[in-house]
Amino acid sequence: MRIDILSVMPEALDSPLHCSILQRAQDKGLVEIHVHNLRDWSLRKHRKVDDYPFGGEAGMVMQIEPVYRCIEALKQERDYDEVIFTSPDGEQLSQPMANTLSLAQNLIILCGHYKGVDYRIREHLVTREISIGDYVLTGGELPAAVIADSIVRLLPGAIGDEQSALSDSFQDGLLEAPVYTRPAEFNGWTVPEVLLSGNEAKIVDWKMQQALERTRRLRPGLLKC
Repeated sequence: MRIDILSVMPEALDSPLHCSILQRAQDKGLVEIHVHNLRDWSLRKHRKVDDYPFGGEAGMVMQIEPVYRCIEALKQERDYDEVIFTSPDGEQLSQPMANTLSLAQNLIILCGHYKGVDYRIREHLVTREISIGDYVLTGGELPAAVIADSIVRLLPGAIGDEQSALSDSFQDGLLEAPVYTRPAEFNGWTVPEVLLSGNEAKIVDWKMQQALERTRRLRPGLLKC
């Protein structure tokens, strides 16, 4: 897989893209992540990529020209499954969405910034808009890192125990059941006896009941009935 991220603040992506699972996946050759500075595609003085909006609204808007030039240059080299724009009013990121995107070969993620982007970018260049929540951030770099992380960790070989990813919260529409480790007793607090019983059928049933209970209590909207 290859992910190209377009940004006006590439330095904001240095840390999240180069640690833990994301770095290991790159080291293993499972994914290539390339960050492109949109200022490199500007023909304006001081490499500017924004301008005042028509209509007199406050704030600055990302221009279409540098975004178009960068995307077109990348498309000359390979085909892309999706051109994603990080936007607070996009489709909210979900586990099923991450599962689908993890099957792609090549993705572009455009990080929003300033007041927004020239709407023609969203009309003609972007194929999918994704939000990580109903709030506004300074830029789309953190959402881009979140999207990349949610996808890359699903690639075969990215996580040592692939079953771990399959049992994560939301994979089956439920929150994950509680997990415990040694010691079995600490400060008078004990691990549920069923987990120490060795009875696999009872453990599976307990985990399902716990997942349902936690989902009803914490995220009832996930339940279809």
